Amino acid sequence: MTADRALVTCDPRAVLGQIQGTASANPQAAIILAGLLRWSGALPVRDALEAESLAYSTLLGGPEFGRWLRARGPRPLPPPAAAPVLVERDGSTLTITLNRPERRNAYGREVRDALVGALDLARRSGLGVVLAGNGPAFCSGGDLDEFGTAPDLVTAHLVRTSAGAARLLHDLRDRTEARLHGACVGAGVELPAFAGRVTAAGETVFRLPEVGMGLIPGAGGTVSLPRRIGRWRTLYLALTGGWLDLGTARQWGLVD
Repeated sequence: MTADRALVTCDPRAVLGQIQGTASANPQAAIILAGLLRWSGALPVRDALEAESLAYSTLLGGPEFGRWLRARGPRPLPPPAAAPVLVERDGSTLTITLNRPERRNAYGREVRDALVGALDLARRSGLGVVLAGNGPAFCSGGDLDEFGTAPDLVTAHLVRTSAGAARLLHDLRDRTEARLHGACVGAGVELPAFAGRVTAAGETVFRLPEVGMGLIPGAGGTVSLPRRIGRWRTLYLALTGGWLDLGTARQWGLVD
């Protein structure tokens, strides 16, 4: 990593207040994320994803996420989708489009499973991939109505590592382009950052809100984002919880 990847141009007084507020409200999540980013960059990608998932599962059982979950209250599970992902082949390219626009393409179970199936098809067939999203946003992050519904923390870890999209996107990175628009939140930033090429429409913005929920990025973001923008800027995004504009994202290398 070059030295400039450790730098963020900002108003220190405003930003330090944001960071202090986030870290004070959820110190366990902040400490675990900072430590994970400090050493996991030296690991192979698959091992780093395993480490992220173990840390995420630890926080799922912690008091900070429990407090957020209680404050949110019980929610009904999202209704089933007819076609959570659309798949279209054009020559040697497979276009995979997230297709839950009514939920801003939230990364819930159905979207995850359909995306993994489409990516596996691309892997086995040798096709290139274009990853996009229907509706007003590429992806609004994990489906919050599904948070806290895993039967146990071990199962949650095994599902993330064996049935998530991050490993496949990493394996396919040299032939994958992600086309982003609108709000890209949580998984909506983490997953496309694995792609070899990321393009974005003019109104695209980015956000990592997980620490504010007592968690860390859990869709691969502690692996994909540091490899694009450095661990310092990744931690900055997570601890401020604020929006990153497209110009800065392009300057940092999050968008190509």
